[in-house]
Amino acid sequence: MATNPYQNALNYLYSFVDYSVERSYRYSSDVFDLQRVENLLARLGDPHKQYHSIHIAGTKGKGSVSAMVESCLRAAGYKTGLYTSPHLERFTERIRVNGGEIGEEDVARLVEKIKPHVAAVEGLTTYELITAIGFLYFDEQGIDFAVVEVGLGGRLDATNVIQPLVSAITSISYDHMHLLGDSLSDIAREKGGIIKSGVPVVSSTQQFEVEAVLREIAQERGSPFILVGRDWHFSHGNHSLVGQQVYIWSSEEQPLMDQFIQSSGNEEWVPPRYEISLLGYHQVVNAATAYAILDSLKQDHPEITEAAIKTGFRNTSWPGRFDVICKEPFIVVDSAHNRDSALKLRIALDDYFPGQPVTLIFGASSDKDISGMFTELLPRVKRLFITHADHPRAADVNELASMAREYGIRVEIFPKVSEALQHAIETVGFEEVILAAGSIFIAGEVLAAWNGISHKTGISS
Repeated sequence: MATNPYQNALNYLYSFVDYSVERSYRYSSDVFDLQRVENLLARLGDPHKQYHSIHIAGTKGKGSVSAMVESCLRAAGYKTGLYTSPHLERFTERIRVNGGEIGEEDVARLVEKIKPHVAAVEGLTTYELITAIGFLYFDEQGIDFAVVEVGLGGRLDATNVIQPLVSAITSISYDHMHLLGDSLSDIAREKGGIIKSGVPVVSSTQQFEVEAVLREIAQERGSPFILVGRDWHFSHGNHSLVGQQVYIWSSEEQPLMDQFIQSSGNEEWVPPRYEISLLGYHQVVNAATAYAILDSLKQDHPEITEAAIKTGFRNTSWPGRFDVICKEPFIVVDSAHNRDSALKLRIALDDYFPGQPVTLIFGASSDKDISGMFTELLPRVKRLFITHADHPRAADVNELASMAREYGIRVEIFPKVSEALQHAIETVGFEEVILAAGSIFIAGEVLAAWNGISHKTGISS
């Protein structure tokens, strides 16, 4: 039987220690030793040093901010790389150049290229290998900018070997507490580990204790601290299921904004307005964060114009984040997987679908704050379909159902995500919204299932 080089390459990558599927491990420097990554990259010619980079950490929003920044840099005429994790449907989504996914043949080729070097560096992990392949591919492709999303935490993440032009930390909330710490301060210290000496750091609006920690780290390392909500302000305007308007202005422009408001919009100065394709108020905050990152690059990169930013925002695509994939019936796919993101999801539901009944397709990883997500989402839900993704960390469906029934909600169990989606579509009521959430892996499987259903039935989005 003929072998598949791409599948062989994936099998090789996943034959190493893969902490993304481990249920418990120590998150410490003796387990996550960045020297391993540096040694491997050195053997490969230090590809990560051959282009500019932007480094983005955070609990929620880091993927959306990364996608926005990359889109704007591409609109400015730069050749871009985007490194993100995990993927929704395909491994190749993790590594993109100018918006296009790495080819399967390139994955297979690069795995063969790194194998001799991997053999010379003891203890490498799956994620470290994937990160090295991403950096190597970007170098081969001759990119100008790499936008690099942190995988987990920040301080010990394999991506933290880069020396970026700017670092950014999006909204921090409770997640991975068994690894990053039980307090927001502890989690902030891990995320703030990406802050480099003298390198500007942009922070989204944060809770007080988080902001204090990030500000302290930035001060210790002599890094300019740019805070959204203080240095950059934002507001959102009209919004619909196809996009929303965002206003972003600097703290220096605040007196002009005050005059604009007092004059009911009759002033000559008007706040800069942008159109973004991503939905939900949380994406307005993400857009302001992305703008602050881009603004910090403008002085040395004048190609990053207002026109480029407007085009980039408008063209940003980031599936699986309050993603309305169908309107008859309404099907929304979201990657919410902790309590804070579930709250933001519920707010977005009330904003875009006020009063409409919701059928929730839910599955989660066993290490997540499932009760917290249920507390935020279930009061808004009419029917609950419990399922699980094909992932080693997926929580048991019977345990999820038992937890959910304590909220007095009707629960049905489906062994497969595709079955839950199919049944929801077949039984959906008038004006009812089908929502998938709880895990990025659930979001990915719903998107894959929807592609199959829509192809067979001819249902359009």
